[in-house]
Amino acid sequence: MPQNSNITLLDAAEIKVRFNDNEVLKEASLTIRIGDHFGMVGRNGSGKSTFLKILTEVMQPDSGNISRRNDLVIGYLSQDLVMAEDATVESTIREGAKHIYDLLEKYESLPADSNIQSELEQQISSNDAWNIDTRIKAAMMHLNAPDSERLIKTLSGGEKRRVALCRAIISNPDLLILDEPTNHLDTESIEWMAEYLKKFRGAFLVSTHDRYFLDEICNHIVELQSGRFYLHKGNYSDYLESNLARMGSQQAMELKRKRFLRRELDWIRRGPKARTTKAKFRVDKFHNIKNTQEPDMELTMEMIIPPPGQLANRVIDLINIALELGGKSLIEKFNFKFEAGMRIGICGRNGLGKTSLLKIVLGQLQPTEGNTKLGVLTEFNYVDQERIQLDPEKTLLQEVAEGSDTINFGNGQLAIRAYLQRFGFNPKRINMKVKSLSGGEKSRLLLARILKNGGNFLILDEPTNDLDLPTLRLLEEALLAFPGCVLVVSHDRYFLNRVCTGIIAFEGNGQVVYNEGDYEYYREKLTDRKTVPITGNNKNIKPKSEKNKTVLIKTKKLTWKEKKELEGIEDQILEAEKEALDIEAIFADPDFHQKHRAKTSELNKKLETSKQRSLSLYKRWEELENLRQASE
Repeated sequence: MPQNSNITLLDAAEIKVRFNDNEVLKEASLTIRIGDHFGMVGRNGSGKSTFLKILTEVMQPDSGNISRRNDLVIGYLSQDLVMAEDATVESTIREGAKHIYDLLEKYESLPADSNIQSELEQQISSNDAWNIDTRIKAAMMHLNAPDSERLIKTLSGGEKRRVALCRAIISNPDLLILDEPTNHLDTESIEWMAEYLKKFRGAFLVSTHDRYFLDEICNHIVELQSGRFYLHKGNYSDYLESNLARMGSQQAMELKRKRFLRRELDWIRRGPKARTTKAKFRVDKFHNIKNTQEPDMELTMEMIIPPPGQLANRVIDLINIALELGGKSLIEKFNFKFEAGMRIGICGRNGLGKTSLLKIVLGQLQPTEGNTKLGVLTEFNYVDQERIQLDPEKTLLQEVAEGSDTINFGNGQLAIRAYLQRFGFNPKRINMKVKSLSGGEKSRLLLARILKNGGNFLILDEPTNDLDLPTLRLLEEALLAFPGCVLVVSHDRYFLNRVCTGIIAFEGNGQVVYNEGDYEYYREKLTDRKTVPITGNNKNIKPKSEKNKTVLIKTKKLTWKEKKELEGIEDQILEAEKEALDIEAIFADPDFHQKHRAKTSELNKKLETSKQRSLSLYKRWEELENLRQASE
C-alpha cells in the first residue's frame, strides 16, 4: 500500500447540506492526499452518497468549499447509474478514458517537428496510455462485464453496475471515488478489485459495506456520523477498536455532563437566595452545558423476523437435479436435503445458475432432469435480487402496512409502527415519503416489507446489497436466531462466514458441490481438491510410495465440525471443573452432615460424573489439538 504523501488532491471544508428539516452534513471536512486509501462508513441516510456527489460536482453543497488540484482526474462510480441506453458496453466503458484517447489522438495528429511532442509523450507515459485497450479488456474480464457489443438497454441492474465500475477504473485516475463497488460482484471479482486497489498509486475513497474488503484495502477509515467525519488510522479492524474507545469516551463525557447538571439544577432551583452564595459563572456554566447537544448515539435496533411455524421432517428434497438453459449446462445431478436449522449459503461466479437454483426450490422453474419433494409444512418467503418496487409517493408506514395496522407475529400481533422501529426507522420519520430515503434506507424498508410476511423457509438473493454495516450486523443476528431454514445467495464473505452452516458452491461447467461449514472452510476444501484431485478420473491412482501415503495422512485437516468443537471445548472443560469444585466445596462445609446428609449419595455421583466428564473432555481436546498441529 502506498505511503501517504503531503500532496493534496482534494480538500473539502465545512460542507453543509440540508434536506427540508434534516441537516445531513454539518460542517463535514475531509482532505485527500496522494496515497490515501480511505474507506467510508456510516449509517444509511447519514449522507455518504451525498458527500461523494459533492466531491465529484454532481451536486452542490448549501455551504462550504471544495478545492481540487489543477487537472485532477477523478474516476467515479455512483449508485445512480447514468448511461446512454443505445450505447454499447465497450463504448460506455471507453468514456471513462476519454481524456486518454484525446491525448493519443492529439499526439498522432502532431506534425513531425512539433515542439510539444516530448511533453505529450511524457503525459502518455505517465497515464500508461499505450496500454489502455489492454487495461479495458483486463477490467472487463476480471469484473465479469457483459459482452462488449451488447447495448446498455438490454442489461440487468447488476450488469450495468459492473460496466460502470469498469468505466470508473480503466483510466488509472488520480482519485477514485467508489460508492458500493462490491455490489453485484462475485467473490472472484471482489478479490481482484481488492488487489487492484491495494496496488493503486493514486488515492481512493470507497464507501462499502463489505467488511473483509475494507480490511484489505484501507489505510484509513472515515466515519460519517451526525453530519461530521471522524478519521481512524488503519483498516476496518483498527477502526472497530478506535471507534469503541471513542464511543466509550463520549459516553463517559455525557455521564459527567449529566452529573454536573443534576448537582447544579438542584442549586439553581433553590431560588435567588441560594444563587447569591455562588459565583455568577456557575449559573452561566449550567446554562451553557444544559444547551450543549448530547452526542448522537446510533438508534437502537433489533431486527426481528416473525417467528416461523414448525417444519415437518421433510423440508424440501432435491433429487438428481439437472438444469440446462440456452444450451448451457448449469447444474448436473445435484442432490440435497434441506433440514430445519440449516443456514445454507450459495456462492459462485455470476451467470452460473445460483438464482436458477432458488427458483427450482421455490417451484418457479422446472429442472431439466430430476425432481423436488416439498414438505407439507414448508412455507417460503423469498427476498428477490431485483426486489419489489416501492412507490416513492407513499409513506414508509403505507408501504409496509399495506392497509393493516398490525402484522402477524407468532401467535399474536405486532403494531406496524413498532415493527418499523425495530428496523431502525425513527418514529418521527415513519410518515415521511419513500422518495426522501437514501438508497440504503430503501433497501432496509424493502427488507422490512418482505420479512413481515413470515414463513419458515427464508430464501434471500443478495440481501446485503446497499445495507449499511449496523443493519447488516442486525440481519446476521436475526438469521442466526431464526429457527426455521435459510437459503441465501451472497458474495459477502464475512456474511457467509458469520451466518452459514453449509455452502452450496457453483464451480462452473455444471458442477455444484455442497460443503458443510462456513465459506472459509469451503475455500480450504476447494484448495485441497485442486491440489489432490479426488474425481473419478484419478480415484484409483495409488501413492507412488509408502512415504507419500504417510504424508497424506499427516496433512489431514480438521473437519468444520471438529474446528467448532475445538473452539468450544475449553469452555466445556472449565464448566466441568467448576461443577466438581462446587460439589467439593459442599463436602468441605463444616455443617455438611446437618445440611446435606440426605443427598450424600447423589452428590458423590455428581462429583464422579463431573470428574469423568472433565477427563474425557481433556482427552478429546488433546486429540483435536494434535490433529490441528499436524495439519499445520
